[in-house]
Amino acid sequence: MKKTIFIAGHRGMVGSALVREAARRGGFDVLTATHAELDLCDQAAVFAYLEATRPQVVIIAAAKVGGIHANAAYPAEFIYQNLAIAANLVEGCRRAGIGRVLFLGSSCIYPQRAPQPMAEDCLLTSPLEPSNEAYAIAKIAGLKLCQHYRAQYGLIYHSAMPTNLYGPGDNYHPENSHVIPGMLRRFHEAARRGDAAVTIWGTGTPRREFLHVDDLATACFHLLALDNPPDWVNIGVGNDLTILELAGCVARATGFNGAILTDPGKPDGTPRKLLDVTRIMATGWAPQVRFETGLAAAYEDFKAAIASGEARL
Repeated sequence: MKKTIFIAGHRGMVGSALVREAARRGGFDVLTATHAELDLCDQAAVFAYLEATRPQVVIIAAAKVGGIHANAAYPAEFIYQNLAIAANLVEGCRRAGIGRVLFLGSSCIYPQRAPQPMAEDCLLTSPLEPSNEAYAIAKIAGLKLCQHYRAQYGLIYHSAMPTNLYGPGDNYHPENSHVIPGMLRRFHEAARRGDAAVTIWGTGTPRREFLHVDDLATACFHLLALDNPPDWVNIGVGNDLTILELAGCVARATGFNGAILTDPGKPDGTPRKLLDVTRIMATGWAPQVRFETGLAAAYEDFKAAIASGEARL
């Protein structure tokens, strides 16, 4: 018999990958709802939807997300919407008798100066990175909701904290996107114009880890198959590169041959965010997508989305 699974946020990059992975694996009836059909910030609507549909599993992939600029510009929206989504879905699942919930957070929940690589137990040990504090606090709250509901009610509500993600279906907005889609668009456009140089934000020295969204999807279904998963677990690849090195990779992928300049007047964000992935590796999961291969595929997806008019710009 197929298991019914509700994927909240199915139109986003992560949600889309989860829908693809569910189809690839088989054995699932996937429930989805667009924002027009279900506003996840509307508590009454969320409670009613879950009561009516009663899925066996819920993955909370819905979130308001963005890069450094978006986090700094819209902190009120980031904290309110993400808090509301987490609270409404977790409590709604409890009320509807749903026994399994997987909440997706982010590596930004860990302290700005956390030891590298960042293990799960460094959570809440020192201050957060100021530029994305609002988003991080909301994601920490979602993680803690699941942890405490599990402890009090005996429900298997648990969380996954992915590192920086990239892949098909990303948001390529020039200001509000994350670093890889933002760079793909800027370098693509610069290459087509024949620009002599592209300037990237900050000094280029911060180090970042990148995980293909399809690898995240396999990790999520791997965790859902565990009888006793950790309360929260990091999901990453275990290695990183500088932002300047990343820019070089994107330049090669897009065919940009000009100079790459830095702008130290723009914020760098956290100096380094590398996850300790010992815990999830011990359960038998490992990423499969090589970065160069994934980046090239992400660029092809960007070009296809542009050509079809479906790119989120």
